[in-house]
Amino acid sequence: MSGWRSSLEVWDLATGRARVILRTHSLIEAPNWHPEGWFLVNAEGRLWRADGAGLQLIDTGCPEWCNNDHGILPDGRIVFSAHDGTGAGIHIWDGAQLRTLPLPRPSWWHGATAKRLVYACARGGDRVVRIASCDLQGGDERVLTPGIAHNDGPDVSPCGTWIWFNSDATGHAQIWRMRADGSEAAPVFRDENVNWFPHPSPCGRHVVWLAYAPGTTEHPRDRPVSIRIMRPDGMGQRTLLDLWGGQGTMNVPCWAPDGGAFALVRYAPVDQ
Repeated sequence: MSGWRSSLEVWDLATGRARVILRTHSLIEAPNWHPEGWFLVNAEGRLWRADGAGLQLIDTGCPEWCNNDHGILPDGRIVFSAHDGTGAGIHIWDGAQLRTLPLPRPSWWHGATAKRLVYACARGGDRVVRIASCDLQGGDERVLTPGIAHNDGPDVSPCGTWIWFNSDATGHAQIWRMRADGSEAAPVFRDENVNWFPHPSPCGRHVVWLAYAPGTTEHPRDRPVSIRIMRPDGMGQRTLLDLWGGQGTMNVPCWAPDGGAFALVRYAPVDQ
């Protein structure tokens, strides 16, 4: 194994290259690009600020185990999912106070507009994962997808009109989108890859996602994967980067505010 476990990197669309921000022995996951230029990641059940100087703990005061479903709201607050014995809940931290939203558990945050949160959840007593939204106070929950397929990884277009997600409704995970009210849900394309975690760019010109090899089950870590990009209409698909990664590489919104670059985590190859 190399001298590092996780490599936080930035892929620049203009240069077509990845630039290393930080390499660490810690297993870090799911980078969000903060408007001030640092990155929010999780490791060891906590949230961390990551930049070229290293990792700095963000003490949210949450006693639960933080996972890789976290991000930064349009107003700058940190939103994240964390879990105890009752399943994952969604929390918002404003830098001083922690608020736990009054949502059923489990709920895994993934995206937001200025007015609503978008997340994956299990409801109705089963373990089928659905996409839902609620207001910023945790009220007015709307379950947007039926419980007949695994729907996960939602992210929101910059205009707030579309929710992008992955669904196995056609047999294995593919990239879908639907309107914010759940209508017009359809796959954007179909191929043999197992596709997860679509992220539309803030500039509205690109969507990136994580592609696993055919036959992969769910979204495991430590696999050969590809990061692919396309236009929002599904055209212009191409592979940007092949790497060792998977779970933790780009679970949540990862774009720079101007849409010219995005963050990812590459892992040092280990025995499967």
